[in-house]
Amino acid sequence: MELYFPAELPEQLAFLSALAVAVFGLLALLFPAPVLRAGGFVTGQIASEGFGATRSVGGLHLGLGLSALALAQDFTYLMLGSALALAAFGRILSLLLDRGRTARNVLVLVLQVVLAALPIGYVFGYL
Repeated sequence: MELYFPAELPEQLAFLSALAVAVFGLLALLFPAPVLRAGGFVTGQIASEGFGATRSVGGLHLGLGLSALALAQDFTYLMLGSALALAAFGRILSLLLDRGRTARNVLVLVLQVVLAALPIGYVFGYL
């Protein structure tokens, strides 16, 4: 089985977004403590269930990114972009409702919006 890499720039951007999501998922799956610390958590206060939840979310991101990479179809890119857009919406709610207006939250929001825009823009022909 060959790994497909797109020839056109718009699809390459969507592909790279899926790759970034898969890499983040792999990191969260394998190294939950540094991922939690990067998110602002104190890992000494997190129980094993918290690490399990982090690994589980990492596995979800890994699976979502890998399926978009493996299938490389418009629908899978749309699924990836929609999931990332909804995650960004959750981050916006946190900024507004949870007094989460920190530089880290805003930076991650920008990253989520960019990662969501790349596959969605490709699917709808904006890129």
